[in-house]
Amino acid sequence: MVCCASACHVPPLAVRNPLCPGAGAGDSERVPQEPRRAPQSVVAGALAAVRAAPSVRTVILVEGVSDQAAVETVAFRCGRDLAGERVAVLPMGGATNIGHFLDALGPRGLDLRLAGLYDAAAERDIRRGLERAGHGPLTARDSLQQRGFFGCVADLEDELIRALGTASVEEVVGAQGDLPSLRRFQRQPAQRERSPEAQLRRFMGTRSGRKARYARLLAEAVDVTRAPRPLSQVLAFVS
Repeated sequence: MVCCASACHVPPLAVRNPLCPGAGAGDSERVPQEPRRAPQSVVAGALAAVRAAPSVRTVILVEGVSDQAAVETVAFRCGRDLAGERVAVLPMGGATNIGHFLDALGPRGLDLRLAGLYDAAAERDIRRGLERAGHGPLTARDSLQQRGFFGCVADLEDELIRALGTASVEEVVGAQGDLPSLRRFQRQPAQRERSPEAQLRRFMGTRSGRKARYARLLAEAVDVTRAPRPLSQVLAFVS
């Protein structure tokens, strides 16, 4: 694989993100979730995005916009041209929406080739959605992987933090001028008993837009030969 420098600029793909950014929040214990919209609205946005790029033949379904940012960034750094390969990465606005996406983009809809990346807590939703779409029964994670769906240990941010190590992640945070904010966050009573990895993961979700921004930054910083296994697996599946 041919990889560029970690600070590379990643150009946007041809398919636009169907989700909208949410409202802001402070660096408090309350961690806002990535934007959620009604399933019909999310699917309609995804269909409009795919139809705007009619060359798309394969879709990687991810849970949120931060996952999309990480997948696209690592793919670019590995020399992949997803748009040229007719591959789009689409956030579903949560794993519970997968059934709607399978109906709209799979054999019952646009009949595209589908793959996916999901958080460990969402495995039941992913399995159930695939089974209802006629891909079952699925009794183990291996059976999900055979259909192109790969699970993270916790989520993709956690995978990236562990791949980089806390010291390297803090260097990335420092380069963004966020280290004082991180230290204040770590001193909060609710954070003191958490591991450094868990603190970093929580910190990246405390302000709107920060999770997606850091997903891209960590994906730019990670050694692509040590990229999170689920991410490498889904990219290999659609190659």
